[in-house]
Amino acid sequence: MATVDPKTLRLFYHPKDRLRMIIGEERCCLTVKPVWASPLTFPNRYLALLDAKGEEIEMITDPKELDPASREAVERELRLRNLTAVVSKILHAKQEYGATYWSVETDRGERDFVTQNLQENAQWFSDTHLLLIDVDGNRYEIPNIRALDLRSQQYIQSIL
Repeated sequence: MATVDPKTLRLFYHPKDRLRMIIGEERCCLTVKPVWASPLTFPNRYLALLDAKGEEIEMITDPKELDPASREAVERELRLRNLTAVVSKILHAKQEYGATYWSVETDRGERDFVTQNLQENAQWFSDTHLLLIDVDGNRYEIPNIRALDLRSQQYIQSIL
């Protein structure tokens, strides 16, 4: 795929809840989903713009090169999509057939989610700071596993 100059991209909402993109004068994409290609290794760089089917339309190395209105639209969409819930308690966790089923309390209320392949989707930032990424790409952060109650810590130790 040939990359285009980010200055030729125009991203905007129309209707008010759908991100769209025009590439120069040649192409219009009716649904665009921005995702970080490598959010942990290169935060705020390498932004992939996907179509409604999840296929890559364009990759932007540095989103700061977008015009201000487009950058604002992308940042808004990323905020909506990349909410990270902070886990305060693990109510239940079990593994079955390579998947881990979690029931947790977070700063956004109780959540149930599924993770697969914990070698890739459980990321340790330190000995006590853990990030879990579910099958839908949602992120669940545990800033300090030692601050959790004993039962929650036991779930983590038995699964990870």
